[in-house]
Amino acid sequence: MKKVYIETYGCQMNQADSEVVGAIVKAEGYDLTDDLYEADVIFVNTCSIRENAEQRVKKRLAEFASLRRGKSWLKIGVLGCMAERLQKQLVEENGVDIVVGPDSYRDIPRLLALSGKQAGISVELSEKETYADISPVKLNTNGVTAFISIMRGCENFCSYCVVPYTRGRERSRDPQTIVAEATDFNSFLEPNIIVADKSSTTVISRSFSSEYTLVNGSDFRAVIRQSISRTSSPKL
Repeated sequence: MKKVYIETYGCQMNQADSEVVGAIVKAEGYDLTDDLYEADVIFVNTCSIRENAEQRVKKRLAEFASLRRGKSWLKIGVLGCMAERLQKQLVEENGVDIVVGPDSYRDIPRLLALSGKQAGISVELSEKETYADISPVKLNTNGVTAFISIMRGCENFCSYCVVPYTRGRERSRDPQTIVAEATDFNSFLEPNIIVADKSSTTVISRSFSSEYTLVNGSDFRAVIRQSISRTSSPKL
């Protein structure tokens, strides 16, 4: 069975995305490994928030390329924000085989199946993709905490930030899929989250004692703002 090694840089969203990628490749019959030297596929999930973050990844890609000397079949892929920003440049300048943006992870099995040295690039942004139906594979877990993605993308377009351009427009997951994922974490004692809209309230944890309602039925950011304003509130 072929093995996949995933190395993650950047924010918690990247860590959560790596777990989605892990679930996708496992569903295709690949094994995950923590040992770089036994991998048949190496994925680097990347960050573009600063130039230094990208330079660090490029140095790492050069190290990965050296492994091909004794493993000609090895495939190297770049995932995430750096893949979305640089696209074909990563193939031409850094010799990677696969380039996949944050909204195209479902395309990974097809790209892995490409024969020979044919490079695979999939970087189309989506206004709907949330990976809500995929149960993430927990990577490097401490058995106490885990990430649950509730939304993707950003609408703010701050002048200093690349996120709206590399992760696309803001969209939220269906609350029920968040409930299902949270209840699947047996290591959680009290996952305290509530999601609400102006017509109804969805309780994700019965241990959560407070109610939060969205401002004008907007989005989950309103819930976060309300929770921060209440110093006695449980931590989200």
